This record gives sequence, C-alpha cells and structure tokens, in this order.
Amino acid sequence: MIKLNLVCVGKLKEKFYADAVAEYCKRLARFADVRLRELPEKRTIAEEGPQILRELRGYSIALAVEGQKMSSEAFAEKIRGLCDAGREITFVIGSSCGLDMRVKESCDFRLSFSDMTFPHQLMRVVLCEQIYRAFMINAGSEYHK
Repeated sequence: MIKLNLVCVGKLKEKFYADAVAEYCKRLARFADVRLRELPEKRTIAEEGPQILRELRGYSIALAVEGQKMSSEAFAEKIRGLCDAGREITFVIGSSCGLDMRVKESCDFRLSFSDMTFPHQLMRVVLCEQIYRAFMINAGSEYHK
C-alpha cells in the first residue's frame, strides 16, 4: 500500500473543515496509508521551513500558487505513475503566509490549484478531495463525472 503524507502548517480550527478532511482520509484509507502531520505555525515562514523540511518523505509536492496547474485527470495520471513506481508521496501546505523558498526548492514538484489565493484550511480540504478523486479516477470509478 502506498504511503501518503500530508504535511500542513497550522491546525484546523473549524470543525467542518476537520470533519471534511477526516472523511476524505477515511475514504483514502482503502488506497493508501495516510499520515496527516500538523506542524505549529511560527512567526515567519523562514522559521517554519526547517520543521517542514524534516517531514519530507519520498516524492514531495508543494502547493504553491506559482506551481503547475493540472486537470483532475492529469493529476490522477501523476499519482498513478508515482504509485506504480512504489513511491511514497508527501504533499505540503504552508501556513497562511505561504511556504519558505527553501521548502519549495526542496520539493520535487510544485502544484497550483489556481491563481487565486485560498485559506490554507480550505486548501487542505480541496487537496484531500482531489487526491481522493485521483485515486477514484485511477480505479475507474464513477465518482469523477
């Protein structure tokens, strides 16, 4: 089973966000061993960088506005390739201030969901849903319409 790590700076304060993430992690459990790591927010992204770097495992993907945009199908294909290669995958979501450049440069890939800015708590839900969608696409499910 593939190892899937979600490294996120900050805690989910709103119950509805936490419930949504928990639901997608539960659904993902049939495809992957999911590990969610919440790191404490620091005063600056430079201070957050070292704690994030210690958590990087396998193929790491940073969520960054300047990253590559992909369709759900292309994202699923990327996930399929990593899974077929037996790669552990780590996704990184920074704090509300973003990610330190050292983290972005250390990651294997930068992924952007939009040119828009989203709350990092909401982005965690969106990321979990898209990872789940990718696995469902790869499983040939009707979830992706």
